[in-house]
Amino acid sequence: MKALFFLRHYNDIDHITPVVHKWVERGHGCDLLLMGEAHFREDFRIVYLAGLDGVRVARIDEILSRRQFARLRLQKLLLDRNLRGALPAIASRMLDRVFDTEKRAKFWRKISRLILQRSFADHERGVVAFDWISSNSVFPIEFVQNVVATAKGMGLKAVSLPHGDSPHANHLVRVEELKLVPHTKFAAASMFDRIVVPNELCATRFRPFADGSSIAVLGSPRYCDEWLEKLNTLLPESPLEDEPDKLKVVLFLRKRVFSVFWDEVGRVIQLLAAFPDVQLIVKAHTRGGWKQPLSRNRALRKLENVRFVAAKVHSAHLLSWADVVIDIATSVAFEAVKLNKPVLAADYLHAGISTVGKHIPECVLHCRDDVYSRIENFLANGCDNFYVETHRQQFLAEIVDVPDPDVLPRYVDLLESQAAS
Repeated sequence: MKALFFLRHYNDIDHITPVVHKWVERGHGCDLLLMGEAHFREDFRIVYLAGLDGVRVARIDEILSRRQFARLRLQKLLLDRNLRGALPAIASRMLDRVFDTEKRAKFWRKISRLILQRSFADHERGVVAFDWISSNSVFPIEFVQNVVATAKGMGLKAVSLPHGDSPHANHLVRVEELKLVPHTKFAAASMFDRIVVPNELCATRFRPFADGSSIAVLGSPRYCDEWLEKLNTLLPESPLEDEPDKLKVVLFLRKRVFSVFWDEVGRVIQLLAAFPDVQLIVKAHTRGGWKQPLSRNRALRKLENVRFVAAKVHSAHLLSWADVVIDIATSVAFEAVKLNKPVLAADYLHAGISTVGKHIPECVLHCRDDVYSRIENFLANGCDNFYVETHRQQFLAEIVDVPDPDVLPRYVDLLESQAAS
């Protein structure tokens, strides 16, 4: 059987690589089409997949002509809501006249056929997989809709795979969200034959817009036991040095669009830095980390025992290095729970309820006092026996290993059933 996987950014690669790995292990072939930055070709996961029998990896600019690629980039820019918001209204209207909906669609259909015919012979069965594309993504939803429509016209099936998880247990998590109604950004997923999610918490995003039978709850490919074991054999050498005489703490940041109280996050960093036996690493978000307010706080960067790292430092390396993880609602904390490392769910630093905090009450921080006392306790007594094990196991059962730890075979079973239908 044949599959074509579209990969846009770091999170896609991180969460879909386990599925591709298992697909190939079953003896199937696939093409990987990289739609994002050129440097993703050198990502260690992509290098691993490219070395497997039956896998072809290509960047989109290696398939399209120079003219086609330039047109793709132009249409992508024209549809970028951030760019359009910065343009005068008259300029937006002018561009819309030059590249109207029908002209854009004609081009999307043309390159869709080119891409799909490269991967699939006439009347060949197969499956096309994207990640959770949403209608407000900077990636053109028009392109995805045309690829999916063309694929279905060729007798292929289209599947949407997870590019992450739901680190929030509540719904109104972004700065602009003020109404407790289904978020229409997820409506676009209805174009797919199947929408795959790791848990029921994620499924609630799509249920208002999709037939319930099209949603498959299969567990987390990224944080399942099988992939974590394999990932350890693939990771390049860590750039981080062990510091056995320090309490090593990692804080993972969110994107600016989420309702994070950034001033208070900065104060927590200062609080942690006041402990001479603490070493703190702060990691920017993998997409748009430079836009976060903390990136402009030079005073924090001068703190002797605080280090800011960019997205190129892999989260798996940071989790291996850390003794403690501070969570402001990031799904990477799920891996720390899986590894039985303490997660401090700092829910008071954002306008939400973290998934970790809801399921594991002993993780929750309610105020600065809690941060201080927890760090004091770790320094005095170590980090063992942090969790109430029944809480941790319930979290894993409901969020990661759903309905059991044998996750990756379920993903391949679903792809096989789609490719064969």
